[in-house]
Amino acid sequence: MMRLILFCLILVTYPNIVEATPTPNIIYILADDMGPGDVSAYNPEGRIPTPNIDRIAVEGITFTDAHSNSSVCTPTRYGILTGRYAWRTELKSRVLNGHSPPLIKKDRLTVGEFLQDQGYRTACIGKWHLGMDWAYQEGSADKKDSDVDLQADIQNGPVDRGFDYYFGISASLNMSPHAYIRNKRIVGTLEYLKGKQGATDRGFTQPSNGGWAAKEYVQQNVLKDLAGEACKWIEEQKENPFFVYIPLPSPHSPIVPSEKFQGKGVNTYADFCLETDWLVGEVLRALDDNQLTEDTLIIFTADNGSAKFVDWDFMHEIGHYPSLHYRGMKGTLWEGGHRVPFVLRWPGKAEAGSKCEQAICTTDLLATCAELFGVSLADNQGEDSYSFLPAIMGKPIPNLSGRVITHHSDAGVFAIRQGNWKLMLDARGGSQRWNPKDERFDKNNEVLLFDIVRDPSERTNLADQSPEIVENLKRELAHIIKTGRSTKGASQLSDYNEEGVEWPQIESVRKYLD
Repeated sequence: MMRLILFCLILVTYPNIVEATPTPNIIYILADDMGPGDVSAYNPEGRIPTPNIDRIAVEGITFTDAHSNSSVCTPTRYGILTGRYAWRTELKSRVLNGHSPPLIKKDRLTVGEFLQDQGYRTACIGKWHLGMDWAYQEGSADKKDSDVDLQADIQNGPVDRGFDYYFGISASLNMSPHAYIRNKRIVGTLEYLKGKQGATDRGFTQPSNGGWAAKEYVQQNVLKDLAGEACKWIEEQKENPFFVYIPLPSPHSPIVPSEKFQGKGVNTYADFCLETDWLVGEVLRALDDNQLTEDTLIIFTADNGSAKFVDWDFMHEIGHYPSLHYRGMKGTLWEGGHRVPFVLRWPGKAEAGSKCEQAICTTDLLATCAELFGVSLADNQGEDSYSFLPAIMGKPIPNLSGRVITHHSDAGVFAIRQGNWKLMLDARGGSQRWNPKDERFDKNNEVLLFDIVRDPSERTNLADQSPEIVENLKRELAHIIKTGRSTKGASQLSDYNEEGVEWPQIESVRKYLD
């Protein structure tokens, strides 16, 4: 009944909405450090079969030009939930840790809050990695992790940022606290592990940091536990429209497949990818079992490319390329750092077995949901979010050729994409990480320019041949920094000229900022 009422209200208020249909349930599954070559729908010659992810592709759309807004995890997660580049916050490089304060501010609209306003039940189940406010013992001056008050509620985490329910871990599997959080409370019998040796002695796989750990917590069981929570929550929502965001901690290191998957793949990384695909299958099965498949839009993607723990040399020897033919890996500005698998299924709307070559970004979820409901976002909401709802319907995304997408490396260096062109402001890819299959460019080159449509493997630097394009892209980058947005709308606050704010490579566009 609630779904029918919502549908009728939308039709009355927004009669021109894309085709008459009840609004779908929405599931967004985010793998951690998984390149397009690790999904067999993209890499049928690869050595890691992913039949459940492939099922989404077969029954829906495979996006071939999908990108994360950053090549490391925290910034991408921020972009997914807010529709805004994370480099617009205080996080100019790197990632947060398990006890970091919240990166998403109280007045910042998230996808979860938007969908709550539309009458959805919302849940986040998985790896948050966006910070939250921990209480500390009285008298703790420097707020050490060891001084956290484990009996106090955690504030400004997922349930204060748009989710009715949360179950998961605060950050990566190698970060403290090694324990589940349910809503606002940490779960389990806690003990403090001193340093990495303490984590190793506890049985955690290296490299894992010390800190708080629940005695009941087992790294190898995390995917199984998350799958169980997600499927249970989905079953409980059969009578309500729902959104569940499932940010996984896999196949990010430490690589800890459960016993069921150990030895099933070509190496332990492959085992962990197989288990990641299994979790996707469990979610699909929950939809089937509860007759929710036809009413649900489901997305699977990743936060960035594969990481160094893949064992690249071995994988390449056996003919498996996690980055496919693209340069780079996680952390870099090369395509292998941020070009990600992105498959979507929406029965009756997304054409089964189709491919979409239009460029999209992980910041685009918020605007897509807004268009689905016919709602206009405010100027200070989703400043870098474009709707790809037309692409789902098999139509062109309006004004796509003029769109500016920025990518951000682990060290905080920029690349910018507009149409066919991609400009990189560091010949080394903005990172110390390197894919061993790649030849290096001259490190003295200040900029690299590629026609990314004709040259997706980034082999030919066209900067010297097209200096006017280089300058135009620098001007575009300066514009979206200065105006605080890459979409149309009123300018927003930007900190590019604040004293003490350091942005790598920003001097290369300084003349267009001043």
